[in-house]
Amino acid sequence: MASEKPNIGDLVRLYLTDGTVLEGIVMPLTEFSGSDIIVMKLKNGYNIGVSRERVVKVEVIQREAAEIGKVPPPARTEIEGRGEKNITLISTGGTIASKVEYETGAVRPAITASELVEMVPDLRGIAKRLRVVELMRVLSEDMRPTDWAKIAEEILAEIRSGADAVVVAHGTDTMGYTAAAIAFALQELPIPVAFVGSQRSSDRPSTDAVFNLKAATATSLKAPFGESVVVMHGTPSDTYALAHRGVRVRKMHSSRRDAFQSINTRPLAKLSAPDFEIELLTDDYIPRNNDGPSPSIGFDERVALLYTYPGMRCEIIEYIAQEGAKGIVLAGTGLGHIPSYCIPSVKRAVDSGIFIGVTTQTLFGRVNLNVYSNGRRLIKAGAVPLADMLPETAYVKLSWALANFSRERVTEVMLANVVGEISLRHEEDVYPRWYHG
Repeated sequence: MASEKPNIGDLVRLYLTDGTVLEGIVMPLTEFSGSDIIVMKLKNGYNIGVSRERVVKVEVIQREAAEIGKVPPPARTEIEGRGEKNITLISTGGTIASKVEYETGAVRPAITASELVEMVPDLRGIAKRLRVVELMRVLSEDMRPTDWAKIAEEILAEIRSGADAVVVAHGTDTMGYTAAAIAFALQELPIPVAFVGSQRSSDRPSTDAVFNLKAATATSLKAPFGESVVVMHGTPSDTYALAHRGVRVRKMHSSRRDAFQSINTRPLAKLSAPDFEIELLTDDYIPRNNDGPSPSIGFDERVALLYTYPGMRCEIIEYIAQEGAKGIVLAGTGLGHIPSYCIPSVKRAVDSGIFIGVTTQTLFGRVNLNVYSNGRRLIKAGAVPLADMLPETAYVKLSWALANFSRERVTEVMLANVVGEISLRHEEDVYPRWYHG
């Protein structure tokens, strides 16, 4: 095939072996397309696949004729409403911000100002000013600690500019990590920062985006707590949503609408449709602080989260240490156990100056390294048991602590209950009942 090399988005002309000439936009391959196929969108709007064996020549008519799959720069749009509140929605990506653009076949952010009002027209009646910030378009599995810092800076700027509510649209897979990061980075909040996502994209008839957005906005406007929270469906139906503390929440199902569960504690609040009034489920919350927020934004990426398992090779711990890690969170089995033959590797890592904390894979319950001899050996090696912190919360907290405190203070900070990530005692009714139904 003699030709110019086309890129996705180029307008091209294909000359085929049978004399046919095709003109269109080069499209991305789908997961079902072979690498020997060129996918292009014709002028009539249809997509076709052409075998490269049939192509005699490719002529590029215009480079980058269509912006397909490109991430737009951050954009800010404001619209006026009929209400009295200043509401900010920060879009970071994920399913809630995904929509198929049928004109080009690309997936693009759905949450522009006009589309948001179209999706949730009730907001126009609440908002005096509705600001939509398209900060980034990142799949949640691609989020990095540097992205947490960008989100924190944007939230801080919006709060300081007078926002009465801040809602962050985020992919659900790692939303708990980011919500925890904001909880540590922005303390003493004057309003709740509500993270929200959806399990089904916003252009599907069965989307949960609208319900969740309404509930999240109501939480940030009405709730008495000043915390970073995740607000999602409480049941598979559109009956009520739950507001979960950001440092105590986990996605517990891959696809259910009510995928999120508060771990070792109750959700902070319940919001029943259609009015989404706040029903507090606990009085153990951090109240709004009108003098806040108190920022300490920064995360150290030299932290690892490692789940232990039978037959684990201890070299993993030593390799992570040798590669420059400053901290490791071990998610042990049961009460926080790791294979006994790995304890010497833990000691060598600790002796080299690396913080090693221990959590439990069971999620519910807490670490106790004093029950069995191997646990006591682990403590003697220098590992620090982290009570009932979720493994991912401990990972985020360690990243934050290493960036904001001296190494000498990191252990003290990790053992402190900073924003409700640790329980002093456990209640029997926090186990997830819906798992048994």
